[in-house]
Amino acid sequence: MINDKNSQKIADFIKNWARKHSIWVLAYGTGCGAIEIPPTMTSRYDAERLGVRGAATPRQADVLLITGYLTTKTLKRVIRVYEQMQDPKYVIGFGSCTINGGMYYDSYNTIKVLDKYLPVDVYINGCMPRPEAVLAGFGKLQQLIAEGKANGAQKYKDDHEYYRGNLRKIIGNKYEMPLYNW
Repeated sequence: MINDKNSQKIADFIKNWARKHSIWVLAYGTGCGAIEIPPTMTSRYDAERLGVRGAATPRQADVLLITGYLTTKTLKRVIRVYEQMQDPKYVIGFGSCTINGGMYYDSYNTIKVLDKYLPVDVYINGCMPRPEAVLAGFGKLQQLIAEGKANGAQKYKDDHEYYRGNLRKIIGNKYEMPLYNW
């Protein structure tokens, strides 16, 4: 007879296995970052064979792929898109611009560290990362999902005031965003 603890472990394993092999990506392309997505998804590298597919809307997506630098105005829209996504949801920061601002690091209008505003599950290094690195990043995300460690959406809910506070510091109250209830 299977006890409740074992049946929960089995159920979690099956859910994570299915999620790992069915990743729907919404790419938010800014600047030069979006140029590496088409080769990754098309026949030469064929990300779909690994379970990675494009999504049309935030409601259909599991992964928000942020490719390139963000400004204060685009950050507001990225957060809005992220909040429209259904749980479980993940974020991949693509390129050095999402890590430290990239070549725009000294601009007053560029977001330097994406982690202050959204919980990033995986960063893909490079300027611009090649399709092989993009596939490796998706592989890392799949590994985290399989292990049950990709929990950025829960972290966002738990630390919502922290993320919103950081957003208010840079955009002020002139762009008030709606509050979402979970």
